Amino acid sequence: MPRGIPNAKKDDSGMRYTSMHVPLAPNPKHVGTSYLKSETQNIWSRNAARKKELVAEEIAPSPEQRWNRRGSHVIVIHPGSRFLRIGKASDVTPASIPNVIARRHKPPVPVPTHVEGISRPRKGQVPQLSSASPDGDEYAVDITSDDPFDAKMGSIIVSLRERMRFYKLRVTCNAAKVASTFNEQFKPEIIPEANDPFLVDWIQDPLEDSEVLVGEQALRLSDPQLLNYSVKWPIHGKNFNTRDYPSHQMILDDIETIIGTTLSEKFNVRRPDYKDYSVVLVIPDFHDRAYVREFVNILLVSLGFKQLCVQQESLAATYGAGISSACVVDIGAVNSSIACVDEGLVIPDSRITLNMGGNDITEFLYVLLERISFPYRDINLARWYDWAVMEDLKARLCTLAEGDVALNLYDFVVRKPGRPTEKYGLRAYDEIILAPMCIFEPRVIEFDRKHIGLRSIPHPDVTEEIIEHPVDVTQAMIISTQHLLPPPSTAPTDTEAEAIAVLENGGKQEQQEVSLPSTAHATPPPAVESSAQSTAGASGGVPADAPMEVIDVESDVKPSPIPVAPQPQPSQSSVPVAPNLGIDVCFEASKLPLDVAIFNSARASGGDDKIRKHLQAVLVIGGSALIPGMAHALESRLQAIATPLVPSMDKVQIIPPPKEVDPRVLAWKGAAVLGKMDSVADIWLTPADWDVLGMRGLRERCFYL
Repeated sequence: MPRGIPNAKKDDSGMRYTSMHVPLAPNPKHVGTSYLKSETQNIWSRNAARKKELVAEEIAPSPEQRWNRRGSHVIVIHPGSRFLRIGKASDVTPASIPNVIARRHKPPVPVPTHVEGISRPRKGQVPQLSSASPDGDEYAVDITSDDPFDAKMGSIIVSLRERMRFYKLRVTCNAAKVASTFNEQFKPEIIPEANDPFLVDWIQDPLEDSEVLVGEQALRLSDPQLLNYSVKWPIHGKNFNTRDYPSHQMILDDIETIIGTTLSEKFNVRRPDYKDYSVVLVIPDFHDRAYVREFVNILLVSLGFKQLCVQQESLAATYGAGISSACVVDIGAVNSSIACVDEGLVIPDSRITLNMGGNDITEFLYVLLERISFPYRDINLARWYDWAVMEDLKARLCTLAEGDVALNLYDFVVRKPGRPTEKYGLRAYDEIILAPMCIFEPRVIEFDRKHIGLRSIPHPDVTEEIIEHPVDVTQAMIISTQHLLPPPSTAPTDTEAEAIAVLENGGKQEQQEVSLPSTAHATPPPAVESSAQSTAGASGGVPADAPMEVIDVESDVKPSPIPVAPQPQPSQSSVPVAPNLGIDVCFEASKLPLDVAIFNSARASGGDDKIRKHLQAVLVIGGSALIPGMAHALESRLQAIATPLVPSMDKVQIIPPPKEVDPRVLAWKGAAVLGKMDSVADIWLTPADWDVLGMRGLRERCFYL
């Protein structure tokens, strides 16, 4: 054979004349090496050893530094939709700053808008709900209107009347007409400035030397549009407010400005001193990785802090309450998050986020009061001072205790820039309890409308990380949306074939069914499913206006001849099936009632023992936790769900926060406790580590990221 022509018989691979490099066989000596296999060889140990050498070379601390309180050089930051809670770990309480910024804007300044998250009745529609019934039942609700809003309201009122019937509370007939007649005729009382102890010092003239106003100053602008200021809130729920910003870099700049201005004005910490301060950042339980990455980048790179530690809200709340295991319910302004903490560890599959919060209660209260002729006619929720009026009414009027429902007289004060203070009177009946009940009966919330304009920060096809993370869908969300998932295919799979074979042996079927725990079934409990189907199906398979149906499993649902294959336990389950579910699981699960979501979160944490453990330690934090009667309302509803579904279920218990601790700052206090512990030295992330490793370094320190 001529030279240069390959031998086809010997060259079966056909790869000899390609540019592909065939690696050599691994050296057996390399397999047994100890390189990078011990704790002393990683970057963290090298940095710690280098830090000890630097400490040994430093001069002894001065007497002032020696007597500083522990945690005085640790700053704890808990950002939220409405308030930024920030302070030193040595402080008793944080500084709660409105998380808002006003920047000077070239005319024309955009007009502030309010996104309506609550359904509205038809214009000119008179409420047609009445308690009169032919049989004289005072608890009956008669709906004579074809307005969809009245149908949604009817379901909430029916739920309230059933609870009042159970507690043997009387219903006042024609209370709405009496309240409406009083409110229509009421004229406000003018309060002189000298008699107003809470007079607001409005900013009515343009400030030449102030390009940026932060916090309370931004809210004291009399007319931001006239003064050429653009007022924005950079954080919305558990992510950035992309609806009001054209660029995400503008969001990051505003957050950096708010943090820097607050530290300078409230704590006298200047920018050159940041290198001496450590930061504990509190993040949502169900967080977006881009949100965490950008926030860490602001603190370590843009502001230049010494080191940083990241902590989840639920775990920080348990630290603040002094307990190791609980089901933490955080009712914020925009979102409500639920997660179970077991022995100091957040169970990832128990996390679930609801797209409703205190702002929905405020707006629903406004809609209800408008139906009974709210005496303050010129109210506009897009203006901050009018929104503050409704927030004050919510804090003073709203209750979840059925015994507080009565036709009472209330008063409130309206302070408007350039106008004298006005005092109004108001009569209301069950509006004060129907407003907070929307978190248990979320039919009136427009979930689709609340998502308009929001977008994700990173493009889904662009990432800085090598490891691709699957769609973050938890087991609690899958349990909550089982009724919306498409039915399984009729073609028998391998698992079904095995199940059919098991059916041939009569005794094995019973043994298999008995051995399955209640949390491993693919079908959720009937009571939970029916409630979720009636509420969460607004944009899914069930219309939001449809009346609630209670499904009787024994009579309506025929038992399947094939036993259900058990799902993996939540602690070991990875959810690669999320992209193939056919629905947006996170969005559909965010429509659940609060009590159903809490039960599903506990159900996803493990077996019956875990469910009982977490339902007997429910910790409610956030601003809405201050509503009177919240603990009893949650206890009674959770008890009604859990008792028939969980064997040997004892009493559901709501854990009150520690004495004299505001539930709104409980997560901050827990993060401050962490910042003062000696063990936190092992989880600090320095700017050098962040520069080299990025999110991988943060994940090495905080394994839940």
